[in-house]
Amino acid sequence: MALKERMVEVTTKYGRMPAFTVWPESAAEAPVPGIIFYMDAPGFREELCNMARRIAKAGYYCILPDMYYRLGTIRLDNTRRTDAMTAVWREAMNSLTNADVTDDTAGLLNYLDAQGEVAPGPVGCVGYCMSGRYVTTVAGRFPTRIKASASMYGVGIVTDQEDSPHLLLDRVQGELLFIFAETDAHVPQQVVTDLRKAIKKTGVKATIEQLKGTAHGFQFAERQVYTPVQAEAAWDMMFKLWDRNLKKKPAGRARK
Repeated sequence: MALKERMVEVTTKYGRMPAFTVWPESAAEAPVPGIIFYMDAPGFREELCNMARRIAKAGYYCILPDMYYRLGTIRLDNTRRTDAMTAVWREAMNSLTNADVTDDTAGLLNYLDAQGEVAPGPVGCVGYCMSGRYVTTVAGRFPTRIKASASMYGVGIVTDQEDSPHLLLDRVQGELLFIFAETDAHVPQQVVTDLRKAIKKTGVKATIEQLKGTAHGFQFAERQVYTPVQAEAAWDMMFKLWDRNLKKKPAGRARK
């Protein structure tokens, strides 16, 4: 499938947020659903752009924002991670709040609405690592717009803070997919247990999967913890989530 792509700037409450956009060339004649791709803690990089391209090949308009834009431009080579790099992205990650990302999402939705290649109607999203909390939050904050949200080994979904994302589950009108690793130092097993209880209590349409033989980051092909079979299973579950909620008629999609 032929794709088109470009870097853009999205107007937000704070300012101008850079974002990578990619979509099927055919969307000019047949608009496709929009997907917001919320990055993981190491930040905006080519690895994530390649994942966005895969999403576009599956028949979606994908937008990948640089969520650290409030701090300037941060680019790290995650394949050569050092302690200094880790310190930088941890500080950047900790600078973000659920409120910040909610504000930014309003800008992203406005941007998608203005693109002729994006079909009107519901939008989907995916968030990795730190952004698991954000896709859960925005599903509750924009219930009439965001109808299919996937969290991949997301952190901070259930906390004791007043803005904990799980407290918004009763507002969600779409479908949620939470995929966790079997072994994850960043997500205690109690969090998964508490999330199951919250889902049952609210009755929200949601699925939790914990994939055996995986560790945090297992879907990133450039990481040592990458596990291809489980990674492909996660991709498949995510595409099926979006297809049944965002596409009127399921279409063939590129898996690789």
